[in-house]
Amino acid sequence: MHCYGLRAAVLAGVLCGVAFTAGFLVAGMAGLAIATAVIFALGWVVYFQSERVVLTALRARPVSEVQRPELYRLVRDLCRDARLPVPRLFLSPALQPNILTVGCSARSAAMCCTEGLLRVLSAGELRAVLAHELAHVSRRDIIVSSWSAGLASLVAFCPLPALLLQITAPDGREYHADAQGALLAGDPMALASALRKIDMSAAALPLRPRGPVTASSHLMIAHPFSHGGFGRLFITHPPTGERVRRLEALAGYPR
Repeated sequence: MHCYGLRAAVLAGVLCGVAFTAGFLVAGMAGLAIATAVIFALGWVVYFQSERVVLTALRARPVSEVQRPELYRLVRDLCRDARLPVPRLFLSPALQPNILTVGCSARSAAMCCTEGLLRVLSAGELRAVLAHELAHVSRRDIIVSSWSAGLASLVAFCPLPALLLQITAPDGREYHADAQGALLAGDPMALASALRKIDMSAAALPLRPRGPVTASSHLMIAHPFSHGGFGRLFITHPPTGERVRRLEALAGYPR
């Protein structure tokens, strides 16, 4: 988390420095004041609107405990064991199985499952995937991830999102969340099985890499786009085979 946050902080510092320099060179102190105001305004938008941007991109809607009692039960049990607040739950109509969590803190976290995820996974696999997402909350990964998603959505019309996500989304965050989530769920092999299913289904039903969806791709548990063409630019997840191998090692699975 420290390395993850440091990379994002350095990137933010560089972007602010460029904005301050450009403003000063163009209009002197007045330009510097304008650049400062713009940065504060963008910071507010990015910080507080990232959740809305991500959930809107996935056409997600809030889901109540009456609608999905089993899903709520799994999340509540895991949150109790992890000593975390229960996140707000959302459901996306996407057929591709995937899941993400967005928010500025553990208390404001919003977890979004796709319809495809609930259809494809068994109860044990779903529990392991939910534990993976809660591991991101516990590790505070979602703070930086949400910030970078909000910022990337503002510049989604150019190649910058790909560079931004590559800088702020290192492979290690998924490996650590896999391990911590597997231990929380108590079943590394269930998470390994879920990752295989999600990866295969995502390859068969890839999302289109455009707009805010590209900005939120690093928040998902698996790469949602095709591994070829334009989708390759947004790969921020480690290979599924390596993730599965590490989970099998964690479970003591014989090779």
